[in-house]
Amino acid sequence: MSLRTKFFALMYDRQMAKTDKAGLRAFRERLLAGASGDVLEIGGGTGANLPCYGPGVGSLTLTEPQPPMLRRLERAVRTHRPDARVLRAPAEDLPFDDHSFDVAVSTLVLCGVDDQPRALRELCRVLRSGGRLLFIEHLRSEDPALARLQDRMNWLNRLVVCCDCNRPTLDSVRQAGFTVDQLQHTALPKVPKFVAPAILGSATIPAGLRVRG
Repeated sequence: MSLRTKFFALMYDRQMAKTDKAGLRAFRERLLAGASGDVLEIGGGTGANLPCYGPGVGSLTLTEPQPPMLRRLERAVRTHRPDARVLRAPAEDLPFDDHSFDVAVSTLVLCGVDDQPRALRELCRVLRSGGRLLFIEHLRSEDPALARLQDRMNWLNRLVVCCDCNRPTLDSVRQAGFTVDQLQHTALPKVPKFVAPAILGSATIPAGLRVRG
């Protein structure tokens, strides 16, 4: 466990406070209002999504790979969602049987996983036929000039907030086998320009899709 990981967990809520207040919290609330059934959230972090889940959620499972974040997540669960289950696990190696969940949630997580395609294949695997992925994620800008800026500044983003803001995340979602059925291109508020490009929406597992992790 590195000092950088500990510091990131300690400062994460403070770093995100202005962005949440300026619009990210509203994005979370809108995205998660329709979550229902058995729900899996990967990269639960400090539990920012917990207050946004509604009564339609039958069971909630959260994974988080980093121990400093996991401890904060466990405290948040006790406060906001004591019925939820929390496990330490990376998104690339989920400890669940195939077809275990109705909904998967990923908010600002796919930018930080070690292997984005594998993480998405794992989400496909654990979702039931017709299951949905709800997401808010960074992605590489479609504007060539901004994309070049993202490439130049990504080292700083990786150092400060442990993520790659220039990944082709939407393409990766589709290549994993998901059908994107709702999509909004937006910009995260109160963040540097090279971090701002983002997408939020939902994608569905087609009936009969079989995925190996």
